[in-house]
Amino acid sequence: MSPAPTVVENPAFKHPAFNRIPPWVRAKLSPLAIEKIQAVYEWVENECIPREQIMKAQLEGKRWVTPPLIHELRDKAKQRGLFNLFLPNHFKESPGLTNLEYSCCAELMGRCYWAAQTMNCHAPETGNIELLAKYCSEEQKKKWLAPLMEGTASSAYSMTEPDVASSDATNIGISMRREGDEYVINGRKLYGNCLWNKDLTFYILMGLSDPENPDKWHRHTMIIVPCNTPGIQQVRNLTIMGYDHAPEGHGEYLYTNVRVPAANVILGEGRAFEIAQGRLGPGRIHHCMRLIGQCERAYELALVRCTDPRKRPRGKLIGEFDSNIERVAQMRLELDAARLVVLNAADTMDLLGNKAGKRAIAQSKILVPAMATKWIDECMQIYGGMGVTQHTPLPEMWTYARFVRLADGPDAAHRHQVGREEMKTAGGFRERNEAYKRRYKELAEKYGEKYVSFD
Repeated sequence: MSPAPTVVENPAFKHPAFNRIPPWVRAKLSPLAIEKIQAVYEWVENECIPREQIMKAQLEGKRWVTPPLIHELRDKAKQRGLFNLFLPNHFKESPGLTNLEYSCCAELMGRCYWAAQTMNCHAPETGNIELLAKYCSEEQKKKWLAPLMEGTASSAYSMTEPDVASSDATNIGISMRREGDEYVINGRKLYGNCLWNKDLTFYILMGLSDPENPDKWHRHTMIIVPCNTPGIQQVRNLTIMGYDHAPEGHGEYLYTNVRVPAANVILGEGRAFEIAQGRLGPGRIHHCMRLIGQCERAYELALVRCTDPRKRPRGKLIGEFDSNIERVAQMRLELDAARLVVLNAADTMDLLGNKAGKRAIAQSKILVPAMATKWIDECMQIYGGMGVTQHTPLPEMWTYARFVRLADGPDAAHRHQVGREEMKTAGGFRERNEAYKRRYKELAEKYGEKYVSFD
């Protein structure tokens, strides 16, 4: 038997940035991607995580002002070529990474909640920039997209409403009435970044512009609404599991006779669903990969606690108890499995497009947030009482993971989508099983055996 061929791997892969990236993904990484993944790792580990407590300190007393630290780091990240890495390479504005390559970066960014923001790779900016790059006219890109990519403007996405079941977006009912060269908007919205932070520049809003259209998928329109437009009132900040998520946060909004130029409509009246589907797919992958990075850090914290020589209940290290050994093993297994699901979705998007990847995207969105909440909760349990306090970032991690189970659509909606798609395959399986029976009958006659029907 001839020996197996020797594979010489790129020496760069010995860097810790690539420790969790599976071999099939490494084989697809361009030299640019290898450079950026390593740079993102160094950035998060050396510039962001050590500053986490400084970030909290700068927010004290100035909850709704972007801390100077963020502006400082954003300038540095831009100079190092770490801005807008998420925008896929089929856009002319892209820095050159594929969805799969960026996914590797996104996992590393997830290790610090606000690290992505320093690189202009945070939600909702990522989805909004991709939306504007994909669907806007050149004039709109110059006015709205360019400042976002430069980091001199900030945006939010306004879709959810308090008065309807927004998981079915055909219910969205905020009124958008055309009057001459303007749209007049009236209604209520939930979420979308807080107006209290004056860095916020505009909303991308989905509204009901043609309620009488018999095709419910063409009743809605997407429009850019500048935040300083008269008639927009922020009713309050929405806390998420008790956290205000300052300095961006979320809000509840009232629109009263808000007048917006018709020139701000994206793509055309009645095309909001076409835009929304193009926007949400990549964003879901970004969320999931950041959650995996977050879980990796939670996992590391759990290992630190398990081996802390000061913590010896009943004379044993916490990590010497069988229950914790099994916890760690199962977390490792599920984390690695979840990563493969998301990387597969990103690769499918690159190879076949976002529409073809919708099932893989939905699978990621169902599996990862639930996995993250489960295992971050277990990491808090390993820490005991300290695990639910500010002694660790675990409570904030868990809150974010729990929120993402609802962000970009609740997992029940994604399960329904996957289930519907799977039900469509049943006919083929029925035919296959009928063929098995026919062949069995033929073989029973051939061998002189009794044919037994199980129908």
